[in-house]
Amino acid sequence: MIIRITKEFNFEMAHLLSNYDGLCKNVHGHSYRLMVTVKGGISQDVTSPKHGMVMDFSVLKGIVKQEIVDKLDHALMVYEKAPQAGVVKSLAERVYTVPYEPTCENMVASFAKAIMDKLPSGIELVGVRLYETATSYAEWLAEDNK
Repeated sequence: MIIRITKEFNFEMAHLLSNYDGLCKNVHGHSYRLMVTVKGGISQDVTSPKHGMVMDFSVLKGIVKQEIVDKLDHALMVYEKAPQAGVVKSLAERVYTVPYEPTCENMVASFAKAIMDKLPSGIELVGVRLYETATSYAEWLAEDNK
């Protein structure tokens, strides 16, 4: 039997879209909400402390915190080739430069890759959903990326 489990995370982060034709070209922040869904079989090993689990939620939490939340919470994300990158890096301590324009879509794809590479054997990433606002999100689904 295959079961899906989901863990939710929250972090605060600022970014700018260097080549955007609207207000988002300016430094601005969001209260991000990240949902990560994985799937796998339920452990049937009655001697294991993980008996009855697909994956310990604390293990999933550790992966996502290490790969994403701890790096980005209260940071400023900027495209490494943005004309503003040098100035921005001199103004803030927690600047995270990335090889892409930091749109919600690009971030969710990057997060999916980072999480996939750290999951234990037998656990598959199903989806990653990143809310940039209460009503707007981007979503990466494994079924769309096979």
